[in-house]
Amino acid sequence: MKICAACSRELPRENFSKKQWQAKHRRRCKDCIAVNREVQLEAPSNDNDGAPLLSSADVELERSCTDEDLFKESPPREECHICMQTLPFDVEEHIYKSCCGKVMCYGCIYAFSREDNRRLCPFCRAPAHSSDKEWTESLKKRLRGDDALATYMLGNYYCDGRYGLPQDHGKAMELWLRAGELGCSEAYNNFGFAFDNGQGVERDTKKAKYYWELGAMGGDAVARYNLGILEEEAGNMDRAMKHWMISACAGHDKSLKQIRECYLDGDATKDDFEKALRAHKEAKDEMKSDQREAARAARLRDDNV
Repeated sequence: MKICAACSRELPRENFSKKQWQAKHRRRCKDCIAVNREVQLEAPSNDNDGAPLLSSADVELERSCTDEDLFKESPPREECHICMQTLPFDVEEHIYKSCCGKVMCYGCIYAFSREDNRRLCPFCRAPAHSSDKEWTESLKKRLRGDDALATYMLGNYYCDGRYGLPQDHGKAMELWLRAGELGCSEAYNNFGFAFDNGQGVERDTKKAKYYWELGAMGGDAVARYNLGILEEEAGNMDRAMKHWMISACAGHDKSLKQIRECYLDGDATKDDFEKALRAHKEAKDEMKSDQREAARAARLRDDNV
């Protein structure tokens, strides 16, 4: 017996197609597929006694990715959908808009608000949400359309119990995993962090490393930084340096700091440090603009009022 994620009924094998029966999550019975009934976010599951649902990737956990895949150049970071500049690392300096599914920097939002104070989305001109419930409902709507960022953000809210949602680590991990499968590398980083810290699941460093590898290959600099820390703790300084060099060259501050400490301790050459320093500065410069500096200054003034 398995539960359909659309109608929430517990049904025998014959009520599912072979593909749906083997699915790890978002399973729908034949009746729901026939009437195109959507999967429900809060649908229960009894597949693994309440543990978070995992993907087919878990089955292949023993199969490590090759170093060629792991250490190749990361894909470029996401850009603001308005100014087309690389987004800053600081999550306080950009925002996701569920009305249009776009991410934009606060520099563009600030510039738009100075011209139009009606609190509209700079991209699609939709009005801002008036309540936490309206905001989370808009995310759930985009989740049903397989929006990776909306899925990831809902996972964050369930993890912390924010915006009127109950704290539910199992639901958070299910959503992060789905977001990762949809292409959100930050979600894989959170998934790995949960395993590394035993947050809602039994602590499992091997699984943490595996999902951080998926995040790093997808371009998440924080996941790659975490892999560097794991390699350092295991005494593999060459591998740690490789991870930190890649993430520092993407503009990640903590990775550059680790390379500096390695240089001071004799575990990295002066050339390594200088190369990381130059690439880090270039990446940071790509994230700067007059609009973003003006927005940052305005926020500092508001904070000091």
